[in-house]
Amino acid sequence: MVVLKEETPLLQTEHTARLLQSRAANRGYITKILHIFHDLFPGFLVKMSGDLLDLALRLPHVDYIEEDSFVFAQSIPWNLLRINPARYRAGNQLSPNGSLVEVYLLDTSIQSGHREIEGRVTVTDFENVPEEDGTRFHRQASKCDSHGTHLAGVVSGRDAGVAKDVSLRSLRVLNCQGKGTVSSILIGLEFIRKSQLTQPSGPLVVLLPLVGGHSRALNAACRHLARARVVLVAAAGNFRDDACLYSPASAPEVITVGATNAEDQPVTMGSLGTNFGRCVDFFAPGDDIIGASSDCSTCFASQSGTSQAAAHVAGGQLLCRTVWSAHSGPRRMATAMARCAPEEELLSCSSFSRTGKRRGEHIETRGGRRVCLAHNAFGGEGVFAIARCCVLPQANCSVHTAPPADTRVETHAYCHQQGHVLTGCSSHWETEDFATTHRQSVLRPHSQPRKCVGHPKASVHASCCHTPGLECRVRENGISSLAGKVVVTCEEGWTLTGCSALPGASRVLGAYAVDNTCVVRSQDTSAGGRTNQVATGALAICCRSRPLEQGSLELQ
Repeated sequence: MVVLKEETPLLQTEHTARLLQSRAANRGYITKILHIFHDLFPGFLVKMSGDLLDLALRLPHVDYIEEDSFVFAQSIPWNLLRINPARYRAGNQLSPNGSLVEVYLLDTSIQSGHREIEGRVTVTDFENVPEEDGTRFHRQASKCDSHGTHLAGVVSGRDAGVAKDVSLRSLRVLNCQGKGTVSSILIGLEFIRKSQLTQPSGPLVVLLPLVGGHSRALNAACRHLARARVVLVAAAGNFRDDACLYSPASAPEVITVGATNAEDQPVTMGSLGTNFGRCVDFFAPGDDIIGASSDCSTCFASQSGTSQAAAHVAGGQLLCRTVWSAHSGPRRMATAMARCAPEEELLSCSSFSRTGKRRGEHIETRGGRRVCLAHNAFGGEGVFAIARCCVLPQANCSVHTAPPADTRVETHAYCHQQGHVLTGCSSHWETEDFATTHRQSVLRPHSQPRKCVGHPKASVHASCCHTPGLECRVRENGISSLAGKVVVTCEEGWTLTGCSALPGASRVLGAYAVDNTCVVRSQDTSAGGRTNQVATGALAICCRSRPLEQGSLELQ
């Protein structure tokens, strides 16, 4: 794989490929151009002798060259599957709405006639796979289709799917042994990008339930697709190792998913298990997952692995992560900034200061993207900005700001637009008039679930979003703990999108999310100047994506 510098024009890419062929011929070598990338990134695939590597690296516009390598499906071996009769009940499965999302699955072939996915999956004409290993390998159809059929059922199966209304398209990039190549994945991703350009549709999700060694070229391809607003979801890998050593799991723009079991513990499979580390963004169910079996058109099977976990994310469940900024430093007017990945929505913004001296936080647009900004205060030692970033396809989000009321009446900010729900609240002071009575913006959950309320001298911001099937509600906890914090956790099936402090006499150090829990820290300096870390209360905004048929009708 010869990858050229990003600004290289298409005609120059073709010229470089022909130039390589010409100069190789002058040395007596035959080369074969296998593919020229037109819509993914500037580069081409070439079959050539390793003796030509130095020659190729010295060609104009060449950035780097990478040898093709293998990728593998990330489920346990087929002989360990447990086949179940087709009596699985859908009532125990999540069923978020996915009717507006199109998912591309890069996997093995699939059995499109299975009753779970019949009429729900479009099998594209894309196929690019290597030969199977071994001269005696028997291509039994049910084994060739096993991995892809199961994942298609996990995503959009009629009974056991996590997003029954999703539109699924399959590309075959893995052979009957679950083995593929990086070059096949690259060509498959270009096929998706070309489809996006020629037939624009709704939001696209690409599911990559496979793993290979670290590949700079594959990670670059994922980066280019993410810039085109494509959401990429990948398996973390099943090697019980650091996911950053593998691709596409290590690509920062990819949502990398590890696997957990029913006890919310990392999945283990003999000497192997789910990958882990800083490159893993989420953990999702990946142990004994029921899905369509390719053994017959009504069979079900149990499979385990990070492929199954990734399918849960691609299927449309609302998943969020917390992104902390670097420390701002102690400069008087210092700011810290946290940002989400291109495929994520920024649903709320908060801040944290070890001394409590901060001027709050707010969301603003920079370079066409919304970011979370936190502001240090006079005498402060610096702040952190904390962004709550969520995968929310087809979302229309905005921030409604209310300027300081400049009265004794609190400042109010609302979600005005029809169908928009409140996902977070924030506030900040424009001036250095910082008092020890500084409070975070808070909600009035019982009377005004779409309203943020803050200090009369602060600007208050309401983060509001609309997407079909999204609903949110508020949970609060006002019980303090000796550890200097108070927490509130969203119920099962709900995802934390916003975290704020309830009003109190203490100085709030900050509010932030840890997994699905809202944590508020504060200092009580009211007792004779003594400083005791005591939190006054935490308030969480919890959201979920539900099927439209279960929700109320909305005006369009």
